[in-house]
Amino acid sequence: MFSMPGGIEWIIILIVALLIFGKRLPEVMKSIGRGIVEFKKGVKGVEDDVEDAVEKKPEKLETSKNKNEKIKTDDKEHIKEMKG
Repeated sequence: MFSMPGGIEWIIILIVALLIFGKRLPEVMKSIGRGIVEFKKGVKGVEDDVEDAVEKKPEKLETSKNKNEKIKTDDKEHIKEMKG
């Protein structure tokens, strides 16, 4: 369907970018680069959190045989775990 632009397409994209942004193009590219770096840091942080959660052994959660029965607790972390 769509693939990466070839040589001619990149040249056309650069010409259009120069026409639109002119002298501000380096600033725009720097901002885009910073945004990409921040996005990658965020993705890496989420991946690390997921790996940490997978590696930890789940603590035994109090469960009920009757699925309509409510379990009372005052521990906020335990409440968060139970809610998912």
